[in-house]
Amino acid sequence: MASYLSQGEEPWRASVNAACVCRHNGKVSFTSELSGSVLKHLETVLVACVTGGIGEPANTQHELISLISQDKMNQELEYMFVQCARVWIPDAEEVWKSAELIKDYKNGDAFLQLKLEDGTDIEHKLDPKTKNLPYLRNPDILVGENDLTALSYLHEPAVLHNLKVRFIDSKLIYTYCGIVLVAINPYETLPIYGTDIINAYSGQNMGDMDPHIFAVAEEAYKQMARDERNQSIIVSGESGAGKTVSAKYAMRYFATVSGSASEANVEEKVLASNPIMEAIGNAKTTRNDNSSRFGKYIEIGFDTRYRIIGANMRTYLLEKSRVVFQADEERNYHIFYQLCASSHLSEFKNLKLSINESYQMGLFQVLAAILHLGNVEIKDKDSDSSLIAPNNRHLTAFCELVGVTYQDMAQWLCHRKLKTATETYIKPLPRLQATNARDALSKHIYAKLFNWIVEHVNKALVTNVKQHSFIGVLDIYGFETFEINSFEQFCINYANEKLQQQFNMHVFKLEQEEYMKEEIPWTLIDFYDNQPCINLIEAKMGILDLLDEECKMPKGSDDSWAQKLYNTHLKTCSLFEKPRMSNRAFIIQHFADKVEYQCEGFLEKNKDTVNEEQINVMKASKFDLLVELFQDELKTTSPTGQISGTGGRTRLSIKPDKSREASSKEHKKTVGCQFRNSLQMLMETLNATTPHYVRCIKPNDFKLAFSFDPKRAVQQLRACGVLETIRISAAGFPSRWTYQEFFSRYRVLMKQKDVLPDKKLTCKNVLEKLVQDQDKYQFGKTKIFFRAGQVAYLEKLRADKLRAACIRIQKTIRCWLVRKKYLRMRSAAITIQRFTRGYQARCLAKFMRRTLAATIIQKYQRMYVARKCYRQKQAAALAMQTILRAYIARQKYQALLREHMAVIIQKRIRGWLARCWYKRCLCSIVYLQCCIRRMRAKRQLKKLKIEARSVEHFKKLNKGMENKIMQLQRKIDEQNKENRSINERLIGLENSYAADSERMRGELNRLRGMEEEAKNKANQVTSLLEELERLKRELSATQQEKKTIEDWAQTYRDEMERMVSELKDQNGSLKKEKDDLNRLIQEQSQQMTEKMTRVIAEETQQLKTDLNEERSRYQNLLTEHLRLEEKYDDLKEEIALTSTVSKPGHRRTDSTHSSNESEYTYNSEYTELEEGSRAREDVTRGIDTSLTLKLQKRLTELEQEKQSLLNELENKEEQFQRARARDDAEFKKARGAELEYESLKRQELESENKKLKHDLAEMRQSLLGNAATGAGAPGSPAYKVLLDQLNASCEELEVRKEEVLILRSQLVSQKEAMHHKETMTEPCVYADVSKLKDADELKQAYIGLKDTNRLLEHQLQTQRRSYDSEVEALRGELQNVKEENNRQQQLLAQNLQLPPEARIEASLQHEITRLTNENLELMAEDPTASREARVIILRRMVDLMEQLEKQDRTIRKLKKQLKVYSKRIGEMGAGQTEGQTSPGQMVEEPIHPVNIPRREKDFQGMLEYKKEDELKLVKNLILELKPRGVAVNLIPGLPAYILFMCLRHADYVNDDQKVRTLLTSTINSIKKILKKRGDDFETVSFWLANTCRFLHCLKQYSGDEAFMKHNTTRQNEHCLSNFDLAEYRQVISDLAIQIYQQLIKCMENILQPMIVSGMLEHETIQGVSGVKPTGLRKRTSSIADEGTYTLDSILRQLGAFHSTMCQHGTDPELIKQVVKQQFYIIGAVTLNNLLLRKDMCSWSKGMQIRYNVSQLEEWLRDKGLMTCGAKETLEPLIQAAQLLQVKKKTDEDAEAICSMCHALTTAQIVKVLNLYTPVNEFEERVLVSFIRTIQTRLRDRCESPQLLMDTKMIYPVTFPFSPSSLALETIQIPSSLNLGFLTRV
Repeated sequence: MASYLSQGEEPWRASVNAACVCRHNGKVSFTSELSGSVLKHLETVLVACVTGGIGEPANTQHELISLISQDKMNQELEYMFVQCARVWIPDAEEVWKSAELIKDYKNGDAFLQLKLEDGTDIEHKLDPKTKNLPYLRNPDILVGENDLTALSYLHEPAVLHNLKVRFIDSKLIYTYCGIVLVAINPYETLPIYGTDIINAYSGQNMGDMDPHIFAVAEEAYKQMARDERNQSIIVSGESGAGKTVSAKYAMRYFATVSGSASEANVEEKVLASNPIMEAIGNAKTTRNDNSSRFGKYIEIGFDTRYRIIGANMRTYLLEKSRVVFQADEERNYHIFYQLCASSHLSEFKNLKLSINESYQMGLFQVLAAILHLGNVEIKDKDSDSSLIAPNNRHLTAFCELVGVTYQDMAQWLCHRKLKTATETYIKPLPRLQATNARDALSKHIYAKLFNWIVEHVNKALVTNVKQHSFIGVLDIYGFETFEINSFEQFCINYANEKLQQQFNMHVFKLEQEEYMKEEIPWTLIDFYDNQPCINLIEAKMGILDLLDEECKMPKGSDDSWAQKLYNTHLKTCSLFEKPRMSNRAFIIQHFADKVEYQCEGFLEKNKDTVNEEQINVMKASKFDLLVELFQDELKTTSPTGQISGTGGRTRLSIKPDKSREASSKEHKKTVGCQFRNSLQMLMETLNATTPHYVRCIKPNDFKLAFSFDPKRAVQQLRACGVLETIRISAAGFPSRWTYQEFFSRYRVLMKQKDVLPDKKLTCKNVLEKLVQDQDKYQFGKTKIFFRAGQVAYLEKLRADKLRAACIRIQKTIRCWLVRKKYLRMRSAAITIQRFTRGYQARCLAKFMRRTLAATIIQKYQRMYVARKCYRQKQAAALAMQTILRAYIARQKYQALLREHMAVIIQKRIRGWLARCWYKRCLCSIVYLQCCIRRMRAKRQLKKLKIEARSVEHFKKLNKGMENKIMQLQRKIDEQNKENRSINERLIGLENSYAADSERMRGELNRLRGMEEEAKNKANQVTSLLEELERLKRELSATQQEKKTIEDWAQTYRDEMERMVSELKDQNGSLKKEKDDLNRLIQEQSQQMTEKMTRVIAEETQQLKTDLNEERSRYQNLLTEHLRLEEKYDDLKEEIALTSTVSKPGHRRTDSTHSSNESEYTYNSEYTELEEGSRAREDVTRGIDTSLTLKLQKRLTELEQEKQSLLNELENKEEQFQRARARDDAEFKKARGAELEYESLKRQELESENKKLKHDLAEMRQSLLGNAATGAGAPGSPAYKVLLDQLNASCEELEVRKEEVLILRSQLVSQKEAMHHKETMTEPCVYADVSKLKDADELKQAYIGLKDTNRLLEHQLQTQRRSYDSEVEALRGELQNVKEENNRQQQLLAQNLQLPPEARIEASLQHEITRLTNENLELMAEDPTASREARVIILRRMVDLMEQLEKQDRTIRKLKKQLKVYSKRIGEMGAGQTEGQTSPGQMVEEPIHPVNIPRREKDFQGMLEYKKEDELKLVKNLILELKPRGVAVNLIPGLPAYILFMCLRHADYVNDDQKVRTLLTSTINSIKKILKKRGDDFETVSFWLANTCRFLHCLKQYSGDEAFMKHNTTRQNEHCLSNFDLAEYRQVISDLAIQIYQQLIKCMENILQPMIVSGMLEHETIQGVSGVKPTGLRKRTSSIADEGTYTLDSILRQLGAFHSTMCQHGTDPELIKQVVKQQFYIIGAVTLNNLLLRKDMCSWSKGMQIRYNVSQLEEWLRDKGLMTCGAKETLEPLIQAAQLLQVKKKTDEDAEAICSMCHALTTAQIVKVLNLYTPVNEFEERVLVSFIRTIQTRLRDRCESPQLLMDTKMIYPVTFPFSPSSLALETIQIPSSLNLGFLTRV
């Protein structure tokens, strides 16, 4: 039972260990020990406490409890008031101000020595009576908590400070306070209400995310679905606090997460009703520009699947008085101003608003009539009557608008009818009463209009579907107090008292349930119960009862009612007071504050009477809408009527009254009674639901963004019950920890021996040591409960322990640093001393060296001077001696020379004379000898002639003389030679003598001439001297002229040099300018090149981005198509169910069987479905087919958009194909060079061939020349030569054969390389961009590039055709060479069988025949080119023969290797004979056909089945196949291979119907199995792999050259021959995309619960981060308990995904795309939760995240997936973790953050910085100025303002072609598949 407390002295101050006073059966019990002073005071009030009732002295009870609790608190907390402790002291401006103790507090001190934050020292005086100590301040790490109940010290200043820090510093407007969400109005639009935020909060526990209105809405939605109980969200607060906006966001959340159960979009209607209700029910007040002047309760209905099906709105207390009266600076309802602002529109012609427009709407007509009625002026006729002037303009307009007569309206506005038992009187009204009657009529009409609008809104929101549950959103006014408070404020505060009571009871109940659940000792918690105040208002003889009684009195007045109140309650109830200076007012002590109400107008507003005759006039109106408004006047629609003024509210009842009499009676009820009944019904509705509370706070009265006024905030906190929640929590055990959290946080306070395996026992033992008083805590089943302040005490112990450890670490480090510094200084001093002493020693040695050097220098200087003097004298003497001796020598030399010359002249003359005499004598002698010898010779000649005539005879006679003659002849020859040599010598001597004689004669003549000349020159000396003088004079003149000329030349040279220098300077400057211009041109060219390259790269990237976007759009359309298709199937099932129910026995045909019936298109499925639906029109006639037609139309539009996207995709791919041309041209050039090399090689071979033919011709000639002589016989040289040449030819032929085969293989490989080059990924397009200056030139260049690409593509095709023709020609020649070789071998074999004589003749005959045939063929084709053709043929033949020879050698080598390998294979066993892959074999491993034995020699890789077995095939192979067994035991992709082999047979037999039905059945069956088991990852992965393999098989065996080049010859023989299934490939590709998206969704559903727990909450590195204290909204534990997901769980799940896909044979490229998507989901979900969780933004959590990311990267590295792009998707998360760890103080830090966090948006960076929260006292918060600096630096970023990442985004998937090396004919079908009806063909 709760105690009854007054609201006098801050009841929440008794927050720590309050003693509970229980009054039961007249006894009082106390639950704790009390001090003596308290016991004394207790004795004086004991009797009053026991015997008190409702009117008992509650202040005495409250004082007693306060004394008890405060005394206990002072005893417990004295040890906390020590030096440096921080406290809160009251302040007039800031409400509470922080201060720090500068001196320890001792018991009995009257003052506290404090220092304020600004450095001011003050003395805080304690209350001498209570000795209450000031409130302690929480540790810094607890400031800014998400939940106020997580604070260790729970009191008003702590709550106010925590809200202020979150609101001002962190820009967080939401905070939990236990079960209450406190929302502060930011007066600014915040980006925290988008769809991404809604998706982030959807499905989350309330304590796991930061506080948000969406979290409350999610909790209500979740409890509705889980507990099957209706929910309510109560949004309260004063005007301008944001109640309406919070309610709208809650409804938006429900509309988004639940969706609609029908096509009516009820959720959109619910949201759309808000503007309507705001227009007619909201107005501008002094506190809010859009204040709701009524309360509303919206019930949002849900079906069994918890989708919105409808809504219903109830309204309360419409402020009707605002229609006729507005206070200063306030306005009427918005609708009137909107009507006036729209007066210029054509719809408002006849509304008489000073406008002349034409059209009229009933609703606005009534509103305009109300405006005109308010302008009707009523004048005094006399003191007791009034009148309205005739033809009043406004009254006339009113009557015309509402369709009533002017006379009746004017009559009953100024008169009223009084009825008695016998007569009826018409009484005139005074002007004041007539004006009140006019205003009452205006208010009544507006209230009726308001009810009519609400009724029609509800009609629009109603639905025929049965409501299963609902969530109610109550948007109601908060506690109000003004300077003048009247009946309106009284009703509002009465409603808030009721809501506060319900709130207190609910909070108390939750606390009690928590204690009972944990099985801890339960004591009553003291909380404020406002039932006395409620009884004062609504109990018998209460305020409302007395008011109703006074209203029934004939002459009742406000004054008489006030006196009744004073007499009844002034002495009996302490909550009722009378003002000192007034007799017409009263004061009520509400739960929030005291409010003084003015009695004036209470009775009139409570009666809310309207003249009945006026109502009758309204009912007689010709205006239909007005008649409709007043037609329910006699049957009230709800028990809630309207009150005048603010108290007037309405409530629409679902059930109307049963009888007219009851309704009439209800109509007579007063407004107070009606409001009490409606409030009671509201409370019953709320009590029947689970409530959720949102308290809106208005931070300031000036509507300034993020401005916090502590006074206003405290007033609202006291009024809305937040502090009461804090007080209730503080009265018990507000701090609650799980054992694991406590152990993790306070492990530092434990010793190693205290740690036991049982964590619970460990915590108990440690806590008993740390806290001696066991009343400070309690041990529950799963949690430890602490009293208020104990967590702060434990945090202090922990901080002290960490501080001591830090001090010890600092001490050790500082000691080490100081010692290290000392050792460095000591070493430096020693080094300085060493260098100083060395310097001094060096200086001494230098001085000594200098002294010695000076002495030596002096010695050598003196020696040098003496030596120099000596040498000068010596040189002078020697010079004199030299000159003298030289003169004597010259004289002597001249004499000797003259003598020598004379001797020579004499010698020469004498010799000449002697030689002349000798020559004359010699000539004479020789002449004489010649004459004598000539004479003798003539004689001898005659004699010899005579002898010669008789030579024969001489010979006979003198035969022995011959030798002698020869000897003589030889001797004569020798003598003749000797004579000739002697004559030559003589001639030489004569010539030399003659030359000497001539020379001597010439010398003599010269000497004689010289003598004569000397004589002549002696005569010319005088003339020469005169000439010399003349020449000297000319020389001097010439020298003068020369000097002048030289001076002029020097001047000219200087000028020229100056000019040259100037020209050089100019030239240099020009060169410099030229270089600068060249450099500038180069830079511009380079910049332009870089710019164009960048532009091209950007355009390329943009094209790729566009392509990906188009793929993404196309795949999203496929997803939408699949969703619509599933919806369509559901609708068909519903239709079938309906038809089955209506017509039993009728069976509906399967409409899905008609899908894909077209041969080449997939769209025909929907056409046939439409036809089928039309054919079954008789079945579905009773069903609304509009939805089906709408879906079909939508499907057609989607198909058209799909086709357009396909066309656009083909265009973009064509552009990429054209971009390949340049690269292909380069490849062709390289290929041309290779062909030239091959041509040169062929030419060499042709020359060798010519040589061989020449040898052959020589051989033939030799054989023909010697044929007659029999030279060709065996053993003869010619036969041996022929045999040797024949053997050589055979060997050469073998070599050429190998070379021909090698050449062929090279040609084939080059052709494959060329095709591979063409199918490579698109190369980057480069262009000459140096000349492109603007966009037009770029466009022209692009067009030219496209033309060039077309030309190059044409050239490439031409070259390709020529290349193919050349290859074909070479193949033909190779075949001819082979045939020739075979023929030669046959001929050789035949020749060897012939006798030796016939071999040569046969060989020659064959060779002649062959050459003749060749010549005849060449001559017949082209006689002129026969020789060249013959040469070419021979060259090619030789080339091919060489290649053939090489190929034969290679074949022989390979045969040897094959034998070795076959032998090894035979030794290994028969493990490979089955041809099946092992379970662990990867799909990348090639399957060698040689390992699979061919059981049937004629098997063609086809499977035949009967048409009636098709369903059995699909059933066994698809619908009933278990993926696990297939993946483990069979070949990967076996179902795809079997289906394709069946399809091959259908194609082989040319059965188009069979092909179509097989493909259609396959596609539909796969869709069916995925729809049935779409949540099974293994199934989805299995069919994704098989669908892709089936798609690859369709491509591989399609017959397209692009796909055939990867096949073997045998595989190419298996290509499809009759049907082109290209369009079916697109259909299957779309199916694969749908399966891929289903796979991603399946993985996301599996990973989603693991990500946050494993990546954020789990402590992978134990001990790095501790758990902070939590509040009532417990977050998910970050400690790894049983069942908690960890990072290892994520890694194991990723490994399971990867291994499953590998076992199913999924393509490696597809696996990479799946892994990339997985990592994107992990990174996005983790980052989004980090951005929405303040408790996760800390330094230690950043380290945990980075470690977790490194583990994920290690997993990628182990799987070989580092290049798949998955790591890049984690970059935002990595940068967010780095942002948590970097320094955040200086501008350099800000610059580093801006450059580091390029993957994060500005909103994300600022959000992380705002959320950054220290976990330990040693960390520092981020300053607001630093965050502003970051925002300033990042304001120029062009990025999306979206805060969260899109977790639903799926990367577009591609399926690269992956051919299979498995031969179809080797596939064996296991019996486990039950496919025995298939026949192998």
